[in-house]
Amino acid sequence: MTKAKLAVLVSGRGTNLVALARAIDEGRCAAEIVLVASDNPGAPALEFAASRGIPCAVVPFRKGVDRAEFSAALAREVAARAPDWVVMAGFMRVVTPEFVTPFEGRIVNIHPSLLPAFPGKDGVGDALAAGVRITGCTVHLVDLGVDSGPILAQAAVPVLPGDTRETLHARIQIREHELLPRVVDDLVRGRYRGATPIADVEGEGDALVSPRFAT
Repeated sequence: MTKAKLAVLVSGRGTNLVALARAIDEGRCAAEIVLVASDNPGAPALEFAASRGIPCAVVPFRKGVDRAEFSAALAREVAARAPDWVVMAGFMRVVTPEFVTPFEGRIVNIHPSLLPAFPGKDGVGDALAAGVRITGCTVHLVDLGVDSGPILAQAAVPVLPGDTRETLHARIQIREHELLPRVVDDLVRGRYRGATPIADVEGEGDALVSPRFAT
């Protein structure tokens, strides 16, 4: 099959970008990354992309920048590569309709909580502050809200006694690195059969849930 073209958006280290690239190399994701774009010129993820010969683009987001103008500029950079899917892999900016509309239904985000619980920029810290026993990560489609789009798949991670934001986030990232490439592969292969939220999670063991994917 023809490989789907991905544009990956990042803001920092890009650990999910690395996981996605590794899955592609190992034949676990039928895609190719045609662009890595960032709002942060100093993002280490850009160095990783450049080392692999992946085209990069930077659309800086600075204090006082109009969010709609930023979103439109980002959309132009992404559209120039004609991706089939846009993957937000640790992209820390909320985009406006100027970005969402051109790629509607084709933008995937990974978020470090079991949405709809704890949306926003600090899902890990918010889960700790709330005292929940189980959190995790969610892959979802992006709509015009904040972490409010249709849920594609989720992985549950227990919150352990003594967890800090750093220790909990590290365990969530392990699940993110498993989940995101698998969901992207299912999407590009046409296996996805509709969005539905995770079932109730019981106990303290890890759980991995991908609803409504064809076998």
